[in-house]
Amino acid sequence: MFSEKLMTIATEAEKELKPIFEELERISFENTKRVLEYFKEHRVSDSMFGGTTGYGYDDQGRETLDKIYADVFGAESAFVRHTIANGTSALTIGLFGLLRPGDVMLSVTNRPYDTLCEVIGIDGANGDGSLADFGVEYDQVDFNGDKIDFEGIENKLKQHGDRVKVVFIQRSKGYLNRPTLTIDQIGEICDFVHARSKAWVVVDNCYGEFCEDREPCHVGADMIIGSLIKNPGGGIAQSGGYIAGKARAVELASYRLTSAGTGTEVGATLGQNRDMFKGFFLAPHIVMQAKKTAHFAAYVFEKLGFDVYPKYDEMRSDIIQTVKFGYADGLIKFCQGIQSASAVDSYVTPMPWAMPGYKDEVIMAAGTFTQGSSIELSADGPVRPPYTAFFQGSLTYESGKIAILTAAEKLLEDKNA
Repeated sequence: MFSEKLMTIATEAEKELKPIFEELERISFENTKRVLEYFKEHRVSDSMFGGTTGYGYDDQGRETLDKIYADVFGAESAFVRHTIANGTSALTIGLFGLLRPGDVMLSVTNRPYDTLCEVIGIDGANGDGSLADFGVEYDQVDFNGDKIDFEGIENKLKQHGDRVKVVFIQRSKGYLNRPTLTIDQIGEICDFVHARSKAWVVVDNCYGEFCEDREPCHVGADMIIGSLIKNPGGGIAQSGGYIAGKARAVELASYRLTSAGTGTEVGATLGQNRDMFKGFFLAPHIVMQAKKTAHFAAYVFEKLGFDVYPKYDEMRSDIIQTVKFGYADGLIKFCQGIQSASAVDSYVTPMPWAMPGYKDEVIMAAGTFTQGSSIELSADGPVRPPYTAFFQGSLTYESGKIAILTAAEKLLEDKNA
């Protein structure tokens, strides 16, 4: 099925990666132990999986899962809902919950992910209901090379004063070629900001959950936000998102989720509780599978001469692996190779298209059981220089390995054609 060259590289990869895989297993063990501890403490039982209808009052499963998320993530409070459409939807709820007209949102990790830019209204008020339309101002601090620009953050805090109500951290790289932040780095930003302002520190935690043995709230974040079709859903949850953090911050966000005064007291779960509980329980293990696949991908494509980040021997704080091709057809062929090795829709050939929320055409490979699930095997990227593929997920390392070798074989065949 695969060339002798690729199988030799694969064998070398797994030999080199053995100590890294052992560290990933340690992290998964620690995170699983913490999840299990709180499942037991909150007395999870089958009676919590039935769900509710209508207003959803007194949904024991919903209320218990909220408490488990808060405890596992080191937060005072949390809510988890299958009705949150995606990560951008969850971020929208959180930001609109905390920001008011005249406030300033300060991003300290460069420009946010493409879909969030429209929510913020970075290009100005346009009447679509962005934060800018409601009089919220936006500013940002870019990285100083690959490092956090603390001097730039301090200058912006002085410039805007108490009007800075949210300091925003995007943990993962998004579609930027910059490092993902570690938990220690996030903690450093939190301490720095809290010593100089009263702003909420909000972390877009997408792709990062369970990648280390701590989460941003453990090191001072006031709010973290994520999607259930990424890491914490464990490949089981069919939709949803979560917000966790300081009790007051979560309360304010809950009023945007439903309405002021009702917050988390309402919201029918419609039989989705079981999948959300089960997914969260499995999540540390599934994240480990995805990270093993990412390390393997980095090794293989670096050996084939491509620029990869992170390198195969670097520990990582999210599940995303980038491969820089430098030409559009390389990005396209890679994504098509990943799709062809997927369990679902393997016969489909993905092509670039004008996806809603993105400025450039985007190609997405996602042969997933849940549509758009990034914890499952997927690869995507905007069709713009330097033509970088963003690869993430894999419910099993074995299937991820097959997909990586398939994509590599496709590129080698085209090169030799």
